[in-house]
Amino acid sequence: MASVVEKTVWEMVEPLLEGSGVELVDVEYVKEKDWYLRVFIDRPEGVGIEDCQSLSEKLEKLLDERDVIPEQYILEVSSPGLDRVLKKPRDFERERGKQVDVSLYEPLDGEKVIVGTLDGYDGAALTLDGREPIPKEKIAQVRLHIDI
Repeated sequence: MASVVEKTVWEMVEPLLEGSGVELVDVEYVKEKDWYLRVFIDRPEGVGIEDCQSLSEKLEKLLDERDVIPEQYILEVSSPGLDRVLKKPRDFERERGKQVDVSLYEPLDGEKVIVGTLDGYDGAALTLDGREPIPKEKIAQVRLHIDI
């Protein structure tokens, strides 16, 4: 159910952003205490509250007209944040050369989180700093690294 809603909303949002310079990064439809429809947008110089509000208003109207989500939900439109999760092949391509945090399901060489420079991702394995590739099935999550 959630993946159908995400795909449908993705297809609805892309035309709304056309020509704006804003990129659709991700759509999530998740059940927490309530259902949440989260739409993440970005642009090279970053998005502001105005970008999020504008898309939220347009999307809310369209969702109401098309009635694609049967249950009540909370709509959130935001930036994916500085420490965004990398999910899609284009995310890995766009962030190549940047520092990432790779969380693993189980330790590799004694570490469950590996920080390194993203060399590439071919769909089967992730390569950092020219080291041995990390198989996809061992990776829980990949995020952009933030120095605090």
